[in-house]
Amino acid sequence: MEINFPLGFLWGAATSSHQVEGGNINDWSQWEKNNAERLASEAKNKWQSWQQEKFPAMFELQNYISSQACDHYNRWQEDFDMAKSLGHNAHRFSLEWSRIEPKKGEFDQAAIDHYSQMISGLGKRGMEPFVTINHFSLPQWFANMGGWESQEAVLCFGKFVDHLAKTLGHQITFWLTLNEPWIYIVNSYWRGVWPPQKRSWWRCLRVYKNLFNAHKTAYNIIKSYHPEAQVGLAENNVYFEGWLSGPAHWLVNRQFLSLSGQRLDFIGVNYYFHNKIKGFNFRKNDNHQVSDLGWELYPKGLFYVLRRLKKYRKPIYITEGGLADARDLQRANFIKSQLFYISEALAEGVDVRGYFYWSLLDNFEWDKGFWPRFGLAEIDYKTQERKIRSSAWEYAKICKENKLII
Repeated sequence: MEINFPLGFLWGAATSSHQVEGGNINDWSQWEKNNAERLASEAKNKWQSWQQEKFPAMFELQNYISSQACDHYNRWQEDFDMAKSLGHNAHRFSLEWSRIEPKKGEFDQAAIDHYSQMISGLGKRGMEPFVTINHFSLPQWFANMGGWESQEAVLCFGKFVDHLAKTLGHQITFWLTLNEPWIYIVNSYWRGVWPPQKRSWWRCLRVYKNLFNAHKTAYNIIKSYHPEAQVGLAENNVYFEGWLSGPAHWLVNRQFLSLSGQRLDFIGVNYYFHNKIKGFNFRKNDNHQVSDLGWELYPKGLFYVLRRLKKYRKPIYITEGGLADARDLQRANFIKSQLFYISEALAEGVDVRGYFYWSLLDNFEWDKGFWPRFGLAEIDYKTQERKIRSSAWEYAKICKENKLII
């Protein structure tokens, strides 16, 4: 069976600054140092026995310290050459706020020049840049003043975005203002497993409001300088199944998008999770196939997520879709399955225009550290050697031919 994708469909992979660059000094780098010992100790109770046996690095303190990560900040040309060789015609990455504005109101021209060179480098390779303004990590000065809880948060973010629009905006068509605001709120202020670990419903609501206003502010600023720019955001969309799926879908998948209204030129979809609801119990999934993280692999859920988003009548880009699979046993089939269900959504009139696999490189997976391996390229963190996985070449065939054969 041969499935052709629309002319001009974007194929690529995604990264985020703190997870791959290395050498960052921000709220996450400080939190890692304060919590690495605790995270290593808690691994024995957090992960199943098969995971502990397969990934003993989870018990090592250094697993939870990002340090040099993939050294992508210095090796970006090598990494972009690799992506180009894999047939990618687009790439998603994020700008590290703490590098560009290391002190409040003080902007580092060298960092701006660096990201400008990266954007130009993608263009020279025939790859469309998708630029994320904030992918979780925050400058320490911003975190110290209360982070996204602060009354000044939106104003400070707006000044940052204004500087980006003036200095880099002429090079960028596609902007993602925020990455997964709902996931950030849940992990930082509801579950309390990410910095700043302040569990409170009131804090959740305050941060939600500020993130929503931050998106609107960023949209307006970028458009004021570059009316032709395409501005969206990346939301984690969960496929809920069961009698409570309607309210759950509204709260997790629709609320932020609906409130954003006309301040969205496109929708970025990150899809990882299926959540089957039985009675009042969530996550009662069958789990016939799971990733190394124990997450159920359910590519069909992406079809249902996309079909529900059709009502917004916006272009849609899959800005993340991937799995932790260190032995590369499931990745190729997983990618093909996701793409099949994207084609099914296209056949129903959903305006999907691109797919970014997460991630180009193995990387630092936040509070889980380095042991989960999502990359199309395997990283040896001791030598920084890149090794392209066989699944990456399978994906490359699809990218280069703009079609899927199953």
